[in-house]
Amino acid sequence: MVILTLNCGSSSAKYQVYDWDAKDILAVGIVERVTQGGSFISHKAKGKEEYTVEHDCPTHTDAVDLIIKTLTDPVHGVIADMGVIKAVGHRVVHGGDKFTKSVLVDDSVMATLEEVKDLGPLHNPANIMGIEAAQKVLPSVPHCAVMDTAWHQTMPPESYLYAVPYEWFEK
Repeated sequence: MVILTLNCGSSSAKYQVYDWDAKDILAVGIVERVTQGGSFISHKAKGKEEYTVEHDCPTHTDAVDLIIKTLTDPVHGVIADMGVIKAVGHRVVHGGDKFTKSVLVDDSVMATLEEVKDLGPLHNPANIMGIEAAQKVLPSVPHCAVMDTAWHQTMPPESYLYAVPYEWFEK
């Protein structure tokens, strides 16, 4: 099974293509300067020379499109078409206290991510845009959101709560 992972941050989109059966990384890369102008992709594929090209990416949707174009490129890519991808994992910075573990993305998960996006204002909107862009290209494969904050849910409250009034945490 070939898995695509995406990490859409405030001004970048990182990715990796992993062959689960062979336990092998097929490609890894990053689109830098997303939303800032002067965007470019750096792509490393197994058995191929590193590939870098400038390409304007005013949104994270444009960055995901560039990643897909690069992954399927006949010269620089590693897959014939996106049908090879059987699952997509998405890094999400902040899930608040709504998510205690990784989740399969569905409409309710997307609605909840929208509700908590202000908890990670630099990253969560980009994370959401990356999920939506990938779902458009790969609508019939499972998409999984992996929350940074889910790890904190495994800690006892005294380890993650600040020494401030509890009502501040609730708000």
